[in-house]
Amino acid sequence: MLVQQILKSKDNDTVATVTPDTSVTEAVRMLSDKRIGALVVSQDGKRAQGIISERDIVREIGRRGPGCLDEKVASLMTADPVTCHRDEPADLVLGRMTEGRFRHIPVVEGEEMIGLISIGDVVKARLAELSMEKDALEGMIMGH
Repeated sequence: MLVQQILKSKDNDTVATVTPDTSVTEAVRMLSDKRIGALVVSQDGKRAQGIISERDIVREIGRRGPGCLDEKVASLMTADPVTCHRDEPADLVLGRMTEGRFRHIPVVEGEEMIGLISIGDVVKARLAELSMEKDALEGMIMGH
């Protein structure tokens, strides 16, 4: 399965973004309102300059206290995020995400972002693929 297939299977193909000068409090509000785990940080909505996730925010609140909520997203984001391309195998991307211990990866074409996938998206697609393989094997065994 390729990343492109995962992108096509998603209900919503828009990528939620914030600018680097957005307050962390506003980013938290967006994460909560949209019920998502991460926002791509982008000045123009096309190039991924960073990612800020729930984990990033909680980690910094733990380190520095709630005062960091008044800071700009740029001070907490993971800069220059790892990206992937639509023609990459999902298993390869899943391995990269697991090894790097991150849950969201922008999908880019050239330098322009065309989507975002989460580790949950990849796992869901893989489970669907395994279910189809199981059904096919059972059909072959049963002679269908």
